Amino acid sequence: MSRPKIYVSRKVSAAVFARLAKAGETRAWEGEGRCPVEVLEREVAEVDAVIGDDRWTAALMDRAPRLRIIAYTTAGYDAVDVAAATERGIVVTNTPNVLNDTVADMVVALMLAVGRRVCEADRWIRAGEWRTPEAGFLGQDLHHATLGVLGLGGIGSAVARRGRLGFDMEVLYNDIVRREELERQFGYRFVDLDTLLGESDFLAISVSLTPLTRGMIGEAQLARMKRSAYLINISRGAVVDEPALIRALQEKRIAGAGLDVFEKEPLDQGNPLLRMENVVLLPHIGSATEPTRQAMIDLATDNALVVLQGKPPITPVNPEVLSRLKK
Repeated sequence: MSRPKIYVSRKVSAAVFARLAKAGETRAWEGEGRCPVEVLEREVAEVDAVIGDDRWTAALMDRAPRLRIIAYTTAGYDAVDVAAATERGIVVTNTPNVLNDTVADMVVALMLAVGRRVCEADRWIRAGEWRTPEAGFLGQDLHHATLGVLGLGGIGSAVARRGRLGFDMEVLYNDIVRREELERQFGYRFVDLDTLLGESDFLAISVSLTPLTRGMIGEAQLARMKRSAYLINISRGAVVDEPALIRALQEKRIAGAGLDVFEKEPLDQGNPLLRMENVVLLPHIGSATEPTRQAMIDLATDNALVVLQGKPPITPVNPEVLSRLKK
């Protein structure tokens, strides 16, 4: 029986590559950044498993007739046509939970940076503008402020815990699932979306991108926020109507925003967000610490290896495909 073929569409450590090479014939993209589509199309023609974070359409899957698993190295998987994968008997996995604390730390960093005007003050000093002892830059306290969490899943729960225990914030949340145990343990308050928007000093968005959440924060929702409120988005850019957010910031209908995700990435250099002092921008690095990124790759690797061994995946996105494979 021939050894399975594995393609890794991103750079991985020598240790990870060695693990995969023991299990099958392994190749990897060694260039910088994301693997080009034309390379991926060529490489997946005869592979059994792919590890990476590429955009997977039905057309690309059709170029990989032997493919058994797409092992995503991120928690989000909105770039995969999951229905098409399920139809073709392809397992899709992701890396939930291992990045929760790291991303939650970044939410706090964004809240502090935009609320206390950290980046704005840094730029001001570097530009040689600090000429008198009184600098100004009045900002917003985190302590005792109201934190609104939209999506109290793994990341949202970690954000809420930091706000409540670290800064004594009042925590409101909205989710499709009510978390009554967390309410009892930490005093969180479950509210409808309108109340969440209207009462939050900091709104942290941590929902997955789905047809229901795409564009869920638009003109009407932004209009319900306080003028003194800050929007923090670490989920997916398309959850927020970006033109509507830009207008709200330009017209000072909200105080500011901290953004790690955008509708289009990389961000266009003509985007008005780049010229706003009341916005902190990050290049989608919420999970970017060495231990967390390694844990994500390790989990994706584990998923690929167990599926190639004929065992159930650890974190399947489409578990319904498993029953089909047994038939």
